[in-house]
Amino acid sequence: MSQLRIAVLNAAQEDANTTRNFRRELEASLVEFDVCNGEIPDTVAFDGAVVTGSRSSVYWDEEWIGPVKEWVGEAIDAGVPFLGICWGHQLLADVLGGTVADMGAYEIGYSEIEHTGSSRLFDGIDAEFTAFTSHSDEVAELPPGADPLAENDYSNHGFRKGRVFGVQFHPEYDQKTARELVKRKDLSDERRESVLEEITDENYGRACQAKLVFENFLEYVREVRLEDAGGRTSRDASA
Repeated sequence: MSQLRIAVLNAAQEDANTTRNFRRELEASLVEFDVCNGEIPDTVAFDGAVVTGSRSSVYWDEEWIGPVKEWVGEAIDAGVPFLGICWGHQLLADVLGGTVADMGAYEIGYSEIEHTGSSRLFDGIDAEFTAFTSHSDEVAELPPGADPLAENDYSNHGFRKGRVFGVQFHPEYDQKTARELVKRKDLSDERRESVLEEITDENYGRACQAKLVFENFLEYVREVRLEDAGGRTSRDASA
C-alpha cells in the first residue's frame, strides 16, 4: 500500500520546533502549509490532515484564520480524517459547531489526564496518562454529537466526531520544545522555574506514551482509505 499523504496545517507562527516534531511523529508523506502566512491547500485530496498548535486564539479576528476554517470545513465534508492538536483541537471543535473560550487559567507543564471515552485514538494509552500541556483556551462546549475522550480538572482534553479527532495536550513535544516555550511565556519567575524543573527525562519518558495518538490516527486513516476504496478492514473504521 502506498504511503499516506497527510496535509499538515502549521499554525505555529514560524516555530521551527513544530515542523521537526510533526515530521518525527507522523510516519507519512507530509505536505506542510504555513497557514499563518496564507498557505491554504488548493485541494482536499489528502488521505488525512493534522492541525497544529498556535499562539493565536481561534476566535481572534486575524485574516488568516477564516480561510483555514473554510478549508477545514470543506475537507471534513469531503470525508477527510482530521487530528487536531491544542489550537487544532479547538479549531476543529469550532468548525463543527462547538464553543471555544478563555478558561480563566493557564495550564502549562506535564499534566495528568484521564482517558474518559472508548476510542481507538487512545489504544495502548493508560486510562490515566501524562502529557505536556500549554493552553489558556478550552473547548467549553463540544460540537453537537461529539464524544468526549479525555479530560482533567482544567478542561476537555479530547473529543471525536465522525472522522475528526482532537486532543488538547501536546503529544508531539520534546524537551527542547517544552523548555523554549516555557521560557518565552509570560509567567512569574517562581512558576517558570517550577515548570522548567518538571522537564526531566523521567517526565518526558512518561509522556511518550501519549505519542501513540499519532500511530493510532494513521492506522485509522489507512483503514478509512481502504474502506473508501471499497475494501474491507479488520476493524470498523467508524468505531
